[in-house]
Amino acid sequence: MSLDKHQKKLMNADISLITRLQQRIFHQAQYWLIVKGWLFILIGFLLGRAVILTMVSPFAVAFLATMWMMDKGKGKKVLFATVLGGLTYSVEQGLWLSLVMVIFLFLFHTLQSLRVQWKLPMIVFASTITSRIIQYTLTSELTTYEWMLLGVEGVLAVILVLLFMQSIPIIEPDRYRPALKNEEIICMIILIASILTGTIGWAIFNASMEQILARYFVLIFSYVGGAAIGSTVGVVVGLILSLANVANIYQMGLLAFSGLLGGLLKEGKKVGVSVGLIVGTFLVDMYGGSSTWLQSMTESILAIGLFWITPVTFLQQLAKYIPGTEAYMKDQRQYLQKVRDVTARRVEQFSQVFGALSKSFSETEIVPLGEEQQRQETDFFLSQVTERTCQRCFMKEHCWKNNFQRTYSTMEEMKDQLASRKQINLQLKREFENICVRSNKVIDVMKEEMSFFDINQKLKQQMIESKQIVADQLQGVSDIMDDFAKEIVQERKYHEKQEIEILLALEKLGLEIIKLDIFRLDKGNVDIDLTLSVYDYHGEGPKLIAPLLSDLLNELIVVHEEKLSPYPNGYCYLSFRSAKEYVIKTGIATAAKDGGFISGDSFTMMELGTGKFAMAISDGMGNGERAREESEETLRLLQQILQTGIAEKVAIKTINSILALRSTDEIFATLDLVVVNLHNAYARFLKIGSSPSIVKRGNEIFQVEGHNLPIGIIQEVDVDIVTKQLKVGDLLIMMSDGLLDGLIYVTNADLWIRRKLREIQTDHPQEIADLLLEEVIRERSGVIEDDMTVLVAKVMKNTPEWATIPFYGERAQ
Repeated sequence: MSLDKHQKKLMNADISLITRLQQRIFHQAQYWLIVKGWLFILIGFLLGRAVILTMVSPFAVAFLATMWMMDKGKGKKVLFATVLGGLTYSVEQGLWLSLVMVIFLFLFHTLQSLRVQWKLPMIVFASTITSRIIQYTLTSELTTYEWMLLGVEGVLAVILVLLFMQSIPIIEPDRYRPALKNEEIICMIILIASILTGTIGWAIFNASMEQILARYFVLIFSYVGGAAIGSTVGVVVGLILSLANVANIYQMGLLAFSGLLGGLLKEGKKVGVSVGLIVGTFLVDMYGGSSTWLQSMTESILAIGLFWITPVTFLQQLAKYIPGTEAYMKDQRQYLQKVRDVTARRVEQFSQVFGALSKSFSETEIVPLGEEQQRQETDFFLSQVTERTCQRCFMKEHCWKNNFQRTYSTMEEMKDQLASRKQINLQLKREFENICVRSNKVIDVMKEEMSFFDINQKLKQQMIESKQIVADQLQGVSDIMDDFAKEIVQERKYHEKQEIEILLALEKLGLEIIKLDIFRLDKGNVDIDLTLSVYDYHGEGPKLIAPLLSDLLNELIVVHEEKLSPYPNGYCYLSFRSAKEYVIKTGIATAAKDGGFISGDSFTMMELGTGKFAMAISDGMGNGERAREESEETLRLLQQILQTGIAEKVAIKTINSILALRSTDEIFATLDLVVVNLHNAYARFLKIGSSPSIVKRGNEIFQVEGHNLPIGIIQEVDVDIVTKQLKVGDLLIMMSDGLLDGLIYVTNADLWIRRKLREIQTDHPQEIADLLLEEVIRERSGVIEDDMTVLVAKVMKNTPEWATIPFYGERAQ
């Protein structure tokens, strides 16, 4: 029994090793063939040999033109490979390809500045026609048949350029695409068939190489895409091969029928698809009465052999890009479900861990000591005192044995007076002198021990307060992670009516929509993703789609993110979100002490992910480099903590604890923080040792101030939050303390600032900041005694860049 288990383990290990080896080979092949470009070189070589109708070769110039436009680095290698392939076919083919390449490059670089949609197809057409005319003129006369052939060749080259422009980008691994469309699959098949044309004339075991590879690709696409894709591949490949060699005309029926049978039998996996090809080959050869049925069967068997050695991982990877296939749907469902569930589960676990840690820290509370604990603390204190005084006294037995109660109660009362009033009254002192012969010594020791006792109590208090700060921080992280987990778990709502309405409206604008995902339509929380196909993107997202969505959803919608395809007629990914109702325009003016370059003041302005805008000024202690470091460190910590979503109050307490504990030096910094909600212009002011802020609304001026100590001075900072509703046009002025402290000749600095603000005519934030700082410096006769910073912010209504586009269709309810 144990031997069987051991054999199974070895077998599973071997299978796992083979799978990893296959994946490694696949990734290495992808790197060398696609990233390094060897696949394109091989394709160019084979297309240089591809000739149809005995003398028509439109494939090479079309492929080179497409590669030259998309990647000139690879295009240069493709050029030489194409000419080399033509030379292996015939010297005349190689010379003609060289001529057409030279003409193409000349026209391409000459007309490079021309901005015309059909520029590349026109250049390809002109290059093909011109080169053939030169060739026919030098070798023979231009007959009507030759004129017809060169016209057909030019038209085919133009068509192939358009086809290759859609099929070649599919090969690139780092290209955004949701899935392959049917048109792209057909273009890819035509590219494959064109490549197979270049293998005509090659044989193995008397079997034609192009037929082996053609049947091999029919097997692959039948296995991956089913009967529809398999038969389509058979028809297209057979048609192109029959144009290259008329003897292959019956192969079109064989490939199409085999693709149909293989697709119908795909439930039997590789065996069923292989049987379909064998049956199709046998029936078509018997019906056609072909004398080469043995050669045809050999070609099918060799194709099946290639098919069987093709890694299943490659076939599964290919199936994921074919819409409608089981692998595609299964992969999409599994991936989304797995990512959502795993992420939500891990986030919930972390949230629970942080919540439990917060609860364990917050359980430590300041509980009033009971009578028994107070007695124990008193006993401990008196034991420390008596150990240093009474143990060596000759009156020890008299005091503590014969008069214990009197001695204890008196010393206890003395301890209470020292704890409350820091001294012992004269009456109690005289009473103790009557008891103790060394009263002065005992009182001195008691005062020393009381200082240690006070320090111990303060340390306990600080420990409790520090634990509470940590508990608040952990609870803030827990709440954020819990909310995030709920957002992940929440099922994406399917808004069918709104989706139909949006699709109809966008189609009326002439846009080709590939994919539309509506995640949320809550007021102020719209989340829509869109994938569309455009030939040349000209900002349709912000100019057309966002204004139309704004009208449909009755709120301002803007483009949050866009990913544009680097290729013409590619896919564009656009993400739309709700715009904020208000925007903040800011201005800043600073001056260092004595006109220096380094100011101890620092400032920051940041937009938080929760639709809030934060502005802060921090003033480090003193001036110069050290003060600059303290203020910058304060704002850096503030920015990092606020951007995680932690509440402002908890964030400031966290910064205070960090600054207070990280160094033994007496360092501190002030902090003036304002957080404005961009949805309703509701402002929260948090002032830690900073100067008052001013709100100017027309001719009215309001002052906002706080009375907290600077950050880093004490362990527990008391954060007072002042809230105020701002309006459109309000000006918010924040200042460091250096701005007002040096106004020597001004009796009331607050009134002086108010008067100056009323006198300023402009409402531009930067101009106000500059003028206010200039007025202060003038008032000081040009002397800058301290670092000064002025931050001015203006609340403005968010006006969209583009007007909404009305939709006159039926509205979704």
